[in-house]
Amino acid sequence: MTRTSPAELTLRGILLGGAITLIFTAANAYLGLKVGLTFATSIPAAVISMAILRLLPGSTILENNIVQTIASAAGTLAAIVFVLPGLVMVGWWNGFPFVTTAGITMLGGILGVMFSVPLRRALVVNGDLPYPEGRAAAEVLIAGSNDSQGAVESRLGLNALVAGSIASALFAILTQLKLAVAEAATWFRVGAGATGIAAGLSFALFGIGHLVGLSVGMAQLVGLVTGWFILLPHLTAIQPLPGGAEEWASTIFRQDVRFFGAGVIGVAAIWTLLKIAGPVLGGIRSALAASKARGNGEVLALEEQDLPIGVVAGGALALLLPIGWLLWSTLAGGPLAGAAAMLVAGALVFVAVVGLMIAAVTGYMAGLIGASNSPVSGIGILSVLGSSLLLIGLVGRDVPADTTQALVAFALIVTGLVFGIATIANDNLQDLKTGQLVGATPWKQQVALIIGVVFGSIVIPPVLDLLNTAFGFAGAPGAGPEALAAPQAGLISALAKGVLGGGLNAAMLGWGALAGVIFIVLDEILGKTGRLRLPPLAVGIGIYLPMSAILPVVIGSVLGHIYERWADRQRAAELAKRLGVLLATGMIVGESLWQVVFAGIVAATGSDAPLAIVGPGFAPVALIGGTLVFAAVVAWLYARTRAAARSQ
Repeated sequence: MTRTSPAELTLRGILLGGAITLIFTAANAYLGLKVGLTFATSIPAAVISMAILRLLPGSTILENNIVQTIASAAGTLAAIVFVLPGLVMVGWWNGFPFVTTAGITMLGGILGVMFSVPLRRALVVNGDLPYPEGRAAAEVLIAGSNDSQGAVESRLGLNALVAGSIASALFAILTQLKLAVAEAATWFRVGAGATGIAAGLSFALFGIGHLVGLSVGMAQLVGLVTGWFILLPHLTAIQPLPGGAEEWASTIFRQDVRFFGAGVIGVAAIWTLLKIAGPVLGGIRSALAASKARGNGEVLALEEQDLPIGVVAGGALALLLPIGWLLWSTLAGGPLAGAAAMLVAGALVFVAVVGLMIAAVTGYMAGLIGASNSPVSGIGILSVLGSSLLLIGLVGRDVPADTTQALVAFALIVTGLVFGIATIANDNLQDLKTGQLVGATPWKQQVALIIGVVFGSIVIPPVLDLLNTAFGFAGAPGAGPEALAAPQAGLISALAKGVLGGGLNAAMLGWGALAGVIFIVLDEILGKTGRLRLPPLAVGIGIYLPMSAILPVVIGSVLGHIYERWADRQRAAELAKRLGVLLATGMIVGESLWQVVFAGIVAATGSDAPLAIVGPGFAPVALIGGTLVFAAVVAWLYARTRAAARSQ
């Protein structure tokens, strides 16, 4: 008798995963452009999938796993917004051409899937990394597969997600009505220098803090203190500028402090690569051994059946052809057309070799601290520095201005391809860990990951175009006061211009690299003593992001930690923790999706504040009243979630 396998890679699962993709890709794109952070979408995608598929006949835990795999891959791919807006900032693009934007995102993402296949054995099967989000998603799926209890937990989880989403969206609307402030800052002198204090009232940022946890939150606090209360007062004191404290401190922060943070992030990323070189090589050997066993007729268990290594290698090589065409079309007819063959060849080698190494780094970091915490932006910084130095080696630096601009754009496109590899590898291994724990078939998940990349690549270009039309990006030509900060894209484009144009702030990068070594040593010492660790990559992010973005995350991490400690004492501890995660995710999704809708309103009306019903004179009331409302809603949401957890 032939054994029937449970439903797994189904058409309805693919379509549901694609629909959820639309939601999470838009939310992550906005959040990434606003504050340079994104969130993992596996758990909310799993909850939504279970709630919907439970209503249909024959649904299985493996089918739900495929849905969350597709949705989480696509949502994570939205981190490409850390790079591509740089092409608008440097004036190469006016908008986001669909074919080119989708092509960069899709080709890099699928190559990331290919590179992550051999890494599964090294980092998921044979490694001892915790994969916190992958394990949490598996727990959600397992709990939801229990017909009676699972139905209750799915309902409670969906309620927490929806409540957080509605509350955060409504508060965001209040800020656009100008009845509450979205952000407040004050600037002041400190001796001969200057600095400031800034905070935002954002449920999305607060929710991010809950998800990243206390260790990352405290590391970002260390970065915040380093940047704003040590570096900024010192650097402004030795570089006096005309204007008030705000303009003075803001200029020094952009020109110097953020480059210091980039140096910290770069060194921390290199350290990660050195730590995992051995396990990665072991994983590749294991994948080759499995392929040889299959070739000799050995039947592998379902949970060991990856895409064959021959298909992976052949697919990766085949992808280099459309990548080469995309790069060639970028250079055609421009000042670099004469050197196109040499530049494309060099770029293809760079994408293949560096992309594989970077996939290993991000996969390891996702396994260590989770996909949400993995600082892929640091990888983008290293990548743009590497690609820019490659172009200098091929073309030289003393070239006309239009040639320099073309080189910067080419470096950003190459970085975009590598970044697509990084972002998808960052998420894929979490999904594959979830699959391992629920008994999924790896090759089916890997196919689902490719499908997720395709869905996400189709969604990202129109979302970016909409946000660019409505708000613009800080530092881009014609950007207005409501422009999205796009911090990583701004930094990465500035690095490319600095390296290729000769204006790189090498001194601050160097000092930041030295500080990065110190932070690495400190983190290693804390790890050996068993105390709270301070991931150096998180410290670097805390340095180079604005305080208004970091402070709400820090507060959210503290309150999230308090909630987690409460949850540990409950009878249904794991359920209580999951409800907290889903509440925080809802806070992120609600505000972010509303902001995308608001972008459409801005684009349609041509007004920066189309919903404002009060004038600037109401700002003091909006600050005090908005803060009180924000605190009250946070308290109510957590009280409601705790009550739901205690009911089980």
